[in-house]
Amino acid sequence: MKTIWKRPDGSIVACTEKIKVLWENLEELRQMAQDAFEDALLMECDESQIRAVFQEVIANLENPYAKP
Repeated sequence: MKTIWKRPDGSIVACTEKIKVLWENLEELRQMAQDAFEDALLMECDESQIRAVFQEVIANLENPYAKP
């Protein structure tokens, strides 16, 4: 997956260190989500429901830096 990270104004985030941190954070998130997904499957939860709940969790993340 090749993502070009952008700022809200559409300009590209080009700082190598920032991009590295973003990818590291995403990998940690992916691994944690994978582990939770597998646990839920082992507990016989419905796969589509698990995915829907994960999507809801992501959709409801709050931006603490949003301007009022």
